[in-house]
Amino acid sequence: MSRAADMFDTHPGHQEGPDRALILEVIEAAGECAQACTACADACLSEESVDSLVACIRSDLDCADVCAATASVLSRQTATDEAIIRAVVEACRVVCERCGDECERHADMHAHCRVCAEACRRTQRACDALLAAF
Repeated sequence: MSRAADMFDTHPGHQEGPDRALILEVIEAAGECAQACTACADACLSEESVDSLVACIRSDLDCADVCAATASVLSRQTATDEAIIRAVVEACRVVCERCGDECERHADMHAHCRVCAEACRRTQRACDALLAAF
């Protein structure tokens, strides 16, 4: 069981539902993606060809911020607004798709971009699954 699941289970307003597993998957994937994107941006800054990685760095940083915000918003169970949840998850899906595309362009030359692209794709899939459940 994950830390996010533990927190959901111990929340006073704890509710079970069919979307619980999907929400937890987005929280976990987005948290890992935020970390991977932050690390990828930092690694890109250390590359000799940093000038060719500016778009990747920007995409990484945008993705990290949106993923962190998404994990935070989904972690809140009190007075949930489904329209906001849907909008945040859609934004996360879009930014992960774009960042994954950008990182894949560099994946053959930079292993950190490959790892980051994989994290983006996992989060994108998790967001797709949650959005389909709405």
